[in-house]
Amino acid sequence: MSDMIRMSRRRLLASGGKAAVLVAAAGIAPKFIRPSRAYAADALAPGMIGGPTGFDGSERYQYGPDTPEGRAIEAAKAMKGAGKAPAKIVLGLSDGSIGQLTQPFPAGAPSIKDLWEKETGIPLEIVGVPNGQEFTKTMQDISTKGGAYDIYAVEWNRLGDLAETGGILKLDDFVAQYKPEWDDPERGYVNGAKGVSLLNQYRGSTYGVSLDGDFQTWVYSTDLFGDATEKKAFSDKHGYELAPPKTWKQHDEIAAFFHRPDKGLFGSTDLRNQGWGYTNWYQRYVSMASPNQFLFDDSGKPLINSEQGIAATNEYIASLAHHSPDAISWGWPEQYGNFAKGGAAMTCAFSNLPKFLDNAGNKDSQVTGKIGSMLPPGRELDGKLISRSVLWLNLSASVSSQAKNPEACYLFLQWLGSSRIYAWMTANPGGYFDPFRLSDFSDPLVRQTYHAYHMDVVRETVARTVPTINYPGATAFHNALDENLVAALTKAKTAEQAMADTEAEWKKIARRTGEDKLLEAIKTNKEAWPTVLDPIS
Repeated sequence: MSDMIRMSRRRLLASGGKAAVLVAAAGIAPKFIRPSRAYAADALAPGMIGGPTGFDGSERYQYGPDTPEGRAIEAAKAMKGAGKAPAKIVLGLSDGSIGQLTQPFPAGAPSIKDLWEKETGIPLEIVGVPNGQEFTKTMQDISTKGGAYDIYAVEWNRLGDLAETGGILKLDDFVAQYKPEWDDPERGYVNGAKGVSLLNQYRGSTYGVSLDGDFQTWVYSTDLFGDATEKKAFSDKHGYELAPPKTWKQHDEIAAFFHRPDKGLFGSTDLRNQGWGYTNWYQRYVSMASPNQFLFDDSGKPLINSEQGIAATNEYIASLAHHSPDAISWGWPEQYGNFAKGGAAMTCAFSNLPKFLDNAGNKDSQVTGKIGSMLPPGRELDGKLISRSVLWLNLSASVSSQAKNPEACYLFLQWLGSSRIYAWMTANPGGYFDPFRLSDFSDPLVRQTYHAYHMDVVRETVARTVPTINYPGATAFHNALDENLVAALTKAKTAEQAMADTEAEWKKIARRTGEDKLLEAIKTNKEAWPTVLDPIS
């Protein structure tokens, strides 16, 4: 930034509101007005118009005028300058994520909330929503027309259900106008347009902005896998070297080998409870064909009541043998607590497990420095390895159709979800939002928080991730699958009966939802499925 520009900005700000109003009226104010931002303006790198300051490396998160962040900020400032900005934006957000917007990180930095407000002059009110109740609270607000929130943040696969209610707005016009560049090949979503379709879109239109990266990721205990005695014992028993498993067969053999409940050690603790467990059934099922074993065929017929569906369910049931006896009631708090005590050889969890448990600041963790990451197990088919993970829970933010100023809400989301601000936010250890953008994986602060050994594996896991159902009826479809899988786990049903009953329920749901509408959504959803195949080594 030149001295002349600095001088002009100081004079402008020093001249007070009257001058600002006059310049705004001339149509050139937005580029220069920076409400309450004068204290930090001089610290911005040359050419930058905004972003955090006050810590080493802050320049990485600053932005120029021709960036997604810059376009959003300039438009919001213009709105403020023209007297058209909302009095505030109300964001409903899960309690566990709020800290990443309100707690300054790292030392010397402003908070994300403070930065937005200082740059735009538009207050942000964050209303906490209990974790797990995001969709319920959103539907209450929509059905009662309560108007409690301008922005909802719910599980990503609820977009279809919410869009069909008319409770959230289609954002296509804002996307075209402000160009968020989510598909940028260097800074955008993994898999480019496929990633954008997966996370932000329903039936080809944008209804949400992803604020999370809940790609289920596998981790293992390095002290067990690296122990010379364990390695020899395993090799003697199975005839191959002990290493992170590449196939489900290897996974099950290694899990059985390490399963020593009398010593407080379980072989694998990927979840089996209602509401979470079915995501781990997904991983076994979708890897049964190349490039994917789909849930529906192109005519909308369910494919789960099949040889593949029954086999995946039988594997799922058999895997209980190397879990906790209480596995059917375990959620992620029990899973994380057990892993922190060194209670499992392997598990599949949110990508933030190493962030919280491989952490010297977590005095309760006994696995600091002892966690490794691996790609999901898969199957060898047609000379290739089919390795697949699944996306679950992942919060996406949408603009309420009751929002008083939808454009301002979208601008905030474009800014928050763009690469520079998002990387800075996800590095913040104060919440649950996890990295998922290409720029996140190479960001020094993110790699410091999540660990370098983990980030490269997460990036490759994202590329191998299938979506859960994200079209109308998603909740009902998943409930039917979930309930029948639990019935199979508890031996109330056989695998064959569980899949047959799930298929029957899915057909009923499809008829209720509208088969034509559903067919279009199924075809669109397939565009987001991965095609990555790995060599067999």
